[in-house]
Amino acid sequence: MSAKTAERPQALQVRERGIPDGLKIRPQWVNWRYALNETGKWTKHPYNPRTGRKASSTDLMTWSNFDTVFEAYEAGGYDGIGFMFSSGDPYTGVDLDGCRDPKSGEVEPWAAEIVRDLDSFTELSPSGAGFHILARGELQGRGGKRGSIEMYDMKRFFTVTGHVAGVVEVRAA
Repeated sequence: MSAKTAERPQALQVRERGIPDGLKIRPQWVNWRYALNETGKWTKHPYNPRTGRKASSTDLMTWSNFDTVFEAYEAGGYDGIGFMFSSGDPYTGVDLDGCRDPKSGEVEPWAAEIVRDLDSFTELSPSGAGFHILARGELQGRGGKRGSIEMYDMKRFFTVTGHVAGVVEVRAA
């Protein structure tokens, strides 16, 4: 580990009541923990709460139902919960990174525009510095990352906080 390694992040506490029932009924849930990678950056690793082993975004046998995952989260040992995207579900995830000031709640104009245009379930990321949008639909082509925006509809997982984004206050230019 390098001397410049950042302190372990603190994730927002999961709000069960903020998560849509349409997502909860799908058996595509995992727990996750922060892990330090070889470059000294904190990443999120998915886990199967039934086995305690890492979950795979391509192996549905490592996923679980919402209740099992949430109970494991509440029992401790995990930083949060996550949803696995699959070709068998109608959802696409849009991740907007570093677009929100966690203290003031102000949002970058480009992100506010995307949130308004998609008009779908939008919540705060675990850091509170971004948004996760879960929308019905599929991507044309492959998902991926471009700048501060990531989009996926299969073979990935999104952390889920249940901190529903209310009015998006745009940061002054």
